[in-house]
Amino acid sequence: SFWATKLTYFTMFIVLPMFLVGVVETIVGYLVLTSVCGIVIAVVFQLAHVVEDTTFPAPVEGKLDVEWAVHQINTTSNFATKNKIVSWFTGGLNYQVEHHLFPRISHVHYPAINEIVKDTCEKFGIGYNEHRTVLSAVRSHVVHLRDVGSRD
Repeated sequence: SFWATKLTYFTMFIVLPMFLVGVVETIVGYLVLTSVCGIVIAVVFQLAHVVEDTTFPAPVEGKLDVEWAVHQINTTSNFATKNKIVSWFTGGLNYQVEHHLFPRISHVHYPAINEIVKDTCEKFGIGYNEHRTVLSAVRSHVVHLRDVGSRD
């Protein structure tokens, strides 16, 4: 099924458009599509993982000293969860904590799960990382990069 999927993708996004709109147009369109998609995905994952409050502890003898769920919470951060446009545009990946805890649940349920996870974290004294806006997440990302870059 791996190769069948690759062949179908190549046919649908490269071969068929070349016949319908032309070779140059297909190549330019495909480069624009993949570039924009790559930039958006990179930004989303930077804002969800590479910010000030996320922590990535080193394993000791191949094991982490915290439970799996706590590790997911510590290494992720939500952003702009009250912004429906951001949620739509990212497909719910701005709810990164919930995405990591419940990867098989549809993102349309993340807002409700978000409140439950926050309450549970508070109850057990686990820090919950969230930035209210995209801009605050970008600021946190830049500050984190500055801090990491200034370490000896």
